[in-house]
Amino acid sequence: MDSAVSANFLNGITLLLAYQLVGEVSARLLNLPIPGPVIGMLLLFFSLLVRDSLAQVVEPAASALLSHLSLLFVPAGVGVMVHFGRIGEQWLPITAALLVGTLITLALTALVMLGVQRLQRRSAHHDA
Repeated sequence: MDSAVSANFLNGITLLLAYQLVGEVSARLLNLPIPGPVIGMLLLFFSLLVRDSLAQVVEPAASALLSHLSLLFVPAGVGVMVHFGRIGEQWLPITAALLVGTLITLALTALVMLGVQRLQRRSAHHDA
């Protein structure tokens, strides 16, 4: 059974890395301002929408990666410590960007939530 689990994990991680590679190559070839992994993630999302069976292939690898998600923040923490002096010098623009970004995110989240609620109400009225 271990070999079956390993094969499922390898198939899933290979597929995830393939989507990331396609995204990275696309971003570089088309000179897009969007990071390659984001493009790969969008491609994977649309592929999952079109083909439900793909989720079964990706699930073992995705679950394993998510269970160790906290480890992926270590490089970011190291980067903060390496550039601590620069952060101290530029604290005002960094703080302003964080606050404005947070406010924009909250506002957009609220607007999306309102839009989804309206769609759900319309759908409920049409069904009734």
